[in-house]
Amino acid sequence: MRGLYTSFKQNLSDRFGGLGLDQINSASLVGDAIGAISRHIRERDLMPGDKLPSEALLSKELNVSRTVVREAFRSLAAMRIIELATGKRATVAQIDHGAMSLMIEHGVHTDQINIHQIYDVRRTIETRIVTLAAIRRTDEEAAEILRLAGQMHASLGDPAQLMEYDLAFHTALAQASRNPVYSLLIGAFQGITRQTWAMGWKTRPTQAARELMVQTHIDIARAVAASDPLKAVELMSLHFDESVRALLTAGMS
Repeated sequence: MRGLYTSFKQNLSDRFGGLGLDQINSASLVGDAIGAISRHIRERDLMPGDKLPSEALLSKELNVSRTVVREAFRSLAAMRIIELATGKRATVAQIDHGAMSLMIEHGVHTDQINIHQIYDVRRTIETRIVTLAAIRRTDEEAAEILRLAGQMHASLGDPAQLMEYDLAFHTALAQASRNPVYSLLIGAFQGITRQTWAMGWKTRPTQAARELMVQTHIDIARAVAASDPLKAVELMSLHFDESVRALLTAGMS
């Protein structure tokens, strides 16, 4: 812990020269505490579930108030770097897509990112995902992907339920790719997908058009089960071409 404080003080010195701590604003102190705690995790090789020092100990070692440490903990929890639970020590978090999802949704709702840009990225990512899934999937994963596609077909009369199976289908493909980064990215896009899915569905007004969308998922699942990456990529590209056309029809830019 002494090394943690030394690193913390050096960072303050580098940034603020000879200023005393009483001249540094609270936000700066919190930012430096975040950096010190993050370095502690890295330097101690802490893994998900491992405990961090208590607020009281960090406050003493960093020579800051417990309020500063508490705010640093809250910020790290919001970024999904640590887990906080009432009455328990903070622990290193298992990574998830929450923070990335919020960033993407913020970008869309503040007009810094548009839906077509997201679908362009998703098309690139998901064609790679389905390639890897067709190569790396286990028999159990292939069966689950086929099951989810079948459930989509069974839910044609219930769009809300169909959407949930659709999201689960793409998540299952990402998991079968054996690359956890893809799973994070697919999870991060789910918030926006939930907001746009119904619009795209409504632009497929006929039963035939809706069945075609679902059938494409079934065909993708079959290509993955058959370990045919070329066919799987062709079908995933078709799926995204159809999805973009549906969004354009819905007037989304």
